[in-house]
Amino acid sequence: MNILITGGAGFQGTHLAQKMRSLGHDVTVLNTLTPQASGNEQYLEGCHILWGSVTDAEVTEKAMRGKTLVFHLGARVNVDESIAHPWETFEVNVRGTYNVLEAVKKTGTRMILTSSCEVYGLPEHAPVPENAELRPMSPYAASKAAADRLCFAYAQTYKVPVTIARFFNIFGERQKEGAFGAVIPIFVGRALAGKPITVFGTGEQTRDYIYISDVIRAYEMLLNHPELRGEVVNFGSGKATRIKDIAEYVAKKLNGKVVYADARPGEASNMIADSSKAKRLLGWEPKVNIFEGIDRYIEWRQHYESTK
Repeated sequence: MNILITGGAGFQGTHLAQKMRSLGHDVTVLNTLTPQASGNEQYLEGCHILWGSVTDAEVTEKAMRGKTLVFHLGARVNVDESIAHPWETFEVNVRGTYNVLEAVKKTGTRMILTSSCEVYGLPEHAPVPENAELRPMSPYAASKAAADRLCFAYAQTYKVPVTIARFFNIFGERQKEGAFGAVIPIFVGRALAGKPITVFGTGEQTRDYIYISDVIRAYEMLLNHPELRGEVVNFGSGKATRIKDIAEYVAKKLNGKVVYADARPGEASNMIADSSKAKRLLGWEPKVNIFEGIDRYIEWRQHYESTK
């Protein structure tokens, strides 16, 4: 299969590219950063690399030609940047998705969208099913909700073969500080640097964390189910973990200290996935629990820091 991955030089993208290559697929990566600039060049061996942005319709359409499937991961994911510069986030996350959809419509390429649990905002119920109301709380979340619904509309109106994967809080090796929701890399990075781990708010807010290897398994399963056109599927652990528990676990592992600061705007307080649809349609269930994943991440991060 000839596969395109937008945002393929990033955290998720490199893991996905490696997996697709291991399965024998021909992989092309479209990214705004060169692999050298992203620091992920070594993970893309055997992949075709295209430098460019999904905000450029011509570049996007050219990249799509001859492709069987596109995994659309390319996005701006920092909530603080989205608050300071919302249009730049909308430009990539909404216009970029529109350009990918238009290219898919012309080429007949199948598409899998990487959406986010942030589209749910402050859900009324937990766990959160796919049919819950979308109530995004930040410009970033609103941009992801718009992209999500745009894909659904194209599936209904133009019969575009797109599946929408709503991932909950993803973490794992190669993830760096700066990404929205990336509290684990931030906590680990600060502890390794001898700085206090800052928890915003009370720390009672919960998240549903999903390890990168479980995410890649989800992508692989979606790859094998082309009949899911227009479907939305949640992927999460179904378990709530308090931010303060993560901070305290990391502090204990790395001899760090936890401090508290005022809550930040635009963050959902509690979020747990209902992933029963993923299990029913795909047979998918997570295998790595939050603390096992943190241990793996710490081991990787310590090695990464020692080789910088």
